[in-house]
Amino acid sequence: MNHLPYEFTTPAGDAISFEFRLHPETGSTTHVQQILDRVLETVNHEIAQLGDTLNGDVLQALAMAMAVRTEMIPADPEMSRHLAREVLEEALRSLHTARHDASSAGHA
Repeated sequence: MNHLPYEFTTPAGDAISFEFRLHPETGSTTHVQQILDRVLETVNHEIAQLGDTLNGDVLQALAMAMAVRTEMIPADPEMSRHLAREVLEEALRSLHTARHDASSAGHA
């Protein structure tokens, strides 16, 4: 199975490292990474613009976006829903091995 090592730095400066397992039929690891980068950049930009936003609201919006994208797939709906569940569950399993590296605050 193909993997995508991924590191994201939060707006607070903390780095989180992941080792995502990719679906066997992934077409382009590069495209997956580029889309993920853009989604996270956009979400963080919008949250900064909105101000105080609950984490649950963000997760709900992202889940709804995934549902919309799933429904847009021109294939058997049950097959698309199965794929969406499968890739989401695999991504969530990567949280067990995610590494958090907090930024060091201080002055020299």
